[in-house]
Amino acid sequence: MRKLVLANAYLAVWSCKYIAIDNIFTKELFEKKFRKKFDFISFGSEIKGVKSTDILEKLGLQKEEYFLFVGRFIPDKGLQYLIPAFEKLNTNKKLVLVGGSPNPSEFEVNLKNTSDPRILFAGFIYGDDTVTLMQNAYAYIQPSDIEGLSPVILSVMGLGTPLICSNIKENLYLVKDDALTFEKSNIEALHGVLQRSLSDREGHLELAAKAKQRILKDYSWETITDQYVELFKKSITK
Repeated sequence: MRKLVLANAYLAVWSCKYIAIDNIFTKELFEKKFRKKFDFISFGSEIKGVKSTDILEKLGLQKEEYFLFVGRFIPDKGLQYLIPAFEKLNTNKKLVLVGGSPNPSEFEVNLKNTSDPRILFAGFIYGDDTVTLMQNAYAYIQPSDIEGLSPVILSVMGLGTPLICSNIKENLYLVKDDALTFEKSNIEALHGVLQRSLSDREGHLELAAKAKQRILKDYSWETITDQYVELFKKSITK
């Protein structure tokens, strides 16, 4: 598989005049490897025309009474830090974990062994239901050890939902100073920012408001589309 991916990369690089890469760090890696310049155009953020659904009622949730994670249940995503960090938290709020696998791994099975009744494994949820959960969460948590430039983070910030995430470089590139961050893989550090979010709600909401304003300006689909149009124009004229 690794050889196939590498072969495809070589094919793309040497057969295309221009290449747009949606991860600034992948762009830097490719430029170093191939000694060639590439364009960086990120994924967009805003979610338009979404109607609220009854997913909160179905799951027995109340607005802003739960923390949320959406993603795969694999070690890279950091749920092995999030669950124990939350278990030590003194709160009546819930932790809602959306995702999983039709054929759960041993890792996923072990995650679900928690006895904390506040932790809800919601299964697979898609589309407007997911957006409704994001819009109404007390805070969204991205505890990853490994990520690209996360479309989920962009969407969450574009919705104005307070964000907590690990301090990996990909996350920090997107969030700047507009989220609560913690040292990756560190349960105590994650517990600390969860507690901070609970004790300083106004401060966390202020960060979320700043994030929304910046993200909808810099990562709107209009902005992203304009960048692609300029790249297409460049490919035609040069």
